[in-house]
Amino acid sequence: MLVTTAVLGAVGIVLFIFIIQNPSTYRLASARLTVIAALLRKNEASLANYSPAQLQSRLEQIDNLYGTRLIIYDTARRVIADSQPTGQAPIPMPALPRLRISSVTFDQKGQPWLYIIQHLNNNRGWLLVAIPRPAAPLLTVLSDELMLPLLGAGLVALIISLIVAFWLARWIGNPIQRVVVASRKMPSLQAVPIEPHGPQEVQELAQAFNAMNSRVLVSQKSQRDFVANVSHELKTPLTSIQGFSQALLDGTAGDPAAQKQAAQVIYDEAGRMHRMVLDLLDLARLDTGTLDLRRAPVDIPALLRSIAEKFAPQTQAAGVSIVVDSPDLPLVTCDGDRLAQVFTNLVDNALKSTPAGGNITLRARLVNSVSASSAISEVRVDVTDNGAGIPADALPHIFDRFYQADQSRQGGAKHGTGLGLAIVKEIVGAHGGKIDVRSTLDGGSTFTVSLPLTIPDFSSTGRRNN
Repeated sequence: MLVTTAVLGAVGIVLFIFIIQNPSTYRLASARLTVIAALLRKNEASLANYSPAQLQSRLEQIDNLYGTRLIIYDTARRVIADSQPTGQAPIPMPALPRLRISSVTFDQKGQPWLYIIQHLNNNRGWLLVAIPRPAAPLLTVLSDELMLPLLGAGLVALIISLIVAFWLARWIGNPIQRVVVASRKMPSLQAVPIEPHGPQEVQELAQAFNAMNSRVLVSQKSQRDFVANVSHELKTPLTSIQGFSQALLDGTAGDPAAQKQAAQVIYDEAGRMHRMVLDLLDLARLDTGTLDLRRAPVDIPALLRSIAEKFAPQTQAAGVSIVVDSPDLPLVTCDGDRLAQVFTNLVDNALKSTPAGGNITLRARLVNSVSASSAISEVRVDVTDNGAGIPADALPHIFDRFYQADQSRQGGAKHGTGLGLAIVKEIVGAHGGKIDVRSTLDGGSTFTVSLPLTIPDFSSTGRRNN
């Protein structure tokens, strides 16, 4: 309202000054001068035939007839004839007459005159038609026929502009106020998305707020689930450790065999908790971007062969064969230790799900893909088994933390923490790659890891060290 009032006030002041400087009496006088000048121009040819004395007499006659002062200047700006040579002070020829067709000038005594000046044909000088500038008292100006309509129009414009400004402020302010109210309620499970209203920019703000609120709720849910899962996973081994420790303390496990079994259970459960803590630390570093990736050229086929050799005792004990199928490939700039952790985890999972007589294949290949903007070269590694496979409803959650597709493993020898695949996905993502899975029940599973030949300079996860 202040801005609108200030703008309209400034416009009103400018119009008021204009009316003061150009009241209706001035406009009527200027119109009169214009008509007389046009008549003289029409009879200009006859004036050219007069002698100086006749020209002076003719100008005085026109002055008596129309009540206007007439002055003719030659090309040197000298007065040739003046219809009022004695009654009034001389009027010098205005400067820049071609640019100032009509205005106010002053005679040598300082009296103001309204005038019109026109160039005579055949470069014979200039004709000035003037009358004394009429007095325009302030009361006359205020009663000018233009003043009241302008004041009325200004008042109407002020009212309309205030109404429009009020509507515009509500149109913009109300949606923003809803965003403010909703932000004060965050985070809350009862928070509902804000309906976008108002200008495009305000709607984009509401949409961005809804997206942020959704991410916050998802993050909170993830944290709650994470705490609940960690508590659940730690509860079982702690209960076992506490129970068997109690058995050792109170003498329930009296014979050496029972004591050895109790000690073995305590050792296994402690190792399980140790692995879980290490996995949680890795995930925490990945989430906070503090995981060190020590980049160096890595021979992927050699890395896969070393993984197969490391698992040779387990595969022989399980009656499972492991095969590496890979031609010579370009070196990949990556963290070799972290990639070894990725493929170790994948092979370990494949070994757990593959029955005796089955096989696990590690296949690497170079893939070149061309897009509209660039050509991309990457190494893809498939870890394939012919085990039981993964149910279709479990595939979307296979990389979720603490998720285990085969619940029958819980409490058994093959029981894991449910964090391995989540860590694998984070490490691959930190290398600028991606991991996919294809699986069918009783048809085996294939995990595909795609790695660029060079780690990007920046990534969403992990800190890069050369």
